[in-house]
Amino acid sequence: MKKIILSIVAIATISLTSFGQAPEGFQYQAVVRDAGNLILDNQAVGVQLTIQQGSIGGTAVYTETFAPISNAFGLVNLQIGTGTTSDDFTTLDWANGPYFIETAIDATGGTSYSVMGTSQLMSVPYALYAKTSGNGAGPVGPAGADGIDGVDGAAGSQGVAGNDGVDGATGPQGVAGNDGVDGMDGVDGNDGATGGYPVHTIGENYGGGIVFYVYDGGQHGLIAAPNDQGTSVSWANGTLKFTGSTGDGLDAGAMNTAMIVASQIADNPTGNFAAKACAEYSVTAGGITYGDWYMPSKYELNLLYLQEAVVGNMAIAGYWNSSESTTNLNGAGIQFFDTGGQSTYNKNGSYYVRAIRAF
Repeated sequence: MKKIILSIVAIATISLTSFGQAPEGFQYQAVVRDAGNLILDNQAVGVQLTIQQGSIGGTAVYTETFAPISNAFGLVNLQIGTGTTSDDFTTLDWANGPYFIETAIDATGGTSYSVMGTSQLMSVPYALYAKTSGNGAGPVGPAGADGIDGVDGAAGSQGVAGNDGVDGATGPQGVAGNDGVDGMDGVDGNDGATGGYPVHTIGENYGGGIVFYVYDGGQHGLIAAPNDQGTSVSWANGTLKFTGSTGDGLDAGAMNTAMIVASQIADNPTGNFAAKACAEYSVTAGGITYGDWYMPSKYELNLLYLQEAVVGNMAIAGYWNSSESTTNLNGAGIQFFDTGGQSTYNKNGSYYVRAIRAF
């Protein structure tokens, strides 16, 4: 039997302007391995994705299948909305959520799918809804009725002809009728602070943890797990190797974590290391299980340090980040939560690790 070890990212790369057109789909990425925890690299797999409405196991409103080939790291990249399906992706009403995505896999490349898990679509596809929602503007009011035309004045009597054919004086012009009053414009609906989407704030308990960074007016941001996922854990999985996970910046930690796990899991499938501890963490809150956690990049971990008092339960110690050194192939990044300093340490060292997730 074969299974999915990790569904790392499901992100929509959508950019809208007032004249733009949102794409009908969004990106989904996963890492595939077998029951022995071995990466299934360069192998055809069968994937079935089902979008459910209302709750996990709710009404299936869209189903499609893919037959991708994993890359050298066991990664498969899919474009949800472009697979083989008899459903119409464009008819999904993203305003009528919540929505969840169920992933089923046939690791032999066939169609005997086995369900691997279901997770909520938090914010990814809702730019598709914003495309037609009017960006939060209220409904247009009814047009005002045209005013009633005034009654024409009576024609004046014709003057008596003067001598030598002089025309009589023109009679007075009738009084013009009053113009009708224009109908009142409809009142615009109240604009939501972010186009009708929920607004989140730093320090809020949300999505299985504590919000420590927000952007896009509170629509998106980062959430820290409420507790550490390790207090004495190494970055490497026994073997020092360069994994290529040098990404830094906002959301870079998710891809770094996927690459680290894919590169190191074959060294010791049962071993514990920082990226794996974050990737395997999950928490259930409000009836929803959140399993999309990852080890923060250097930039994201510094944002967490700046809000350590808000997040709480942070040790006065060094924490690993997922940004690998480009000059020392045996080194990776550390953030010290006593001084705020950042440095590079040997990957076999033992430090703390705290998982985060994006919304």
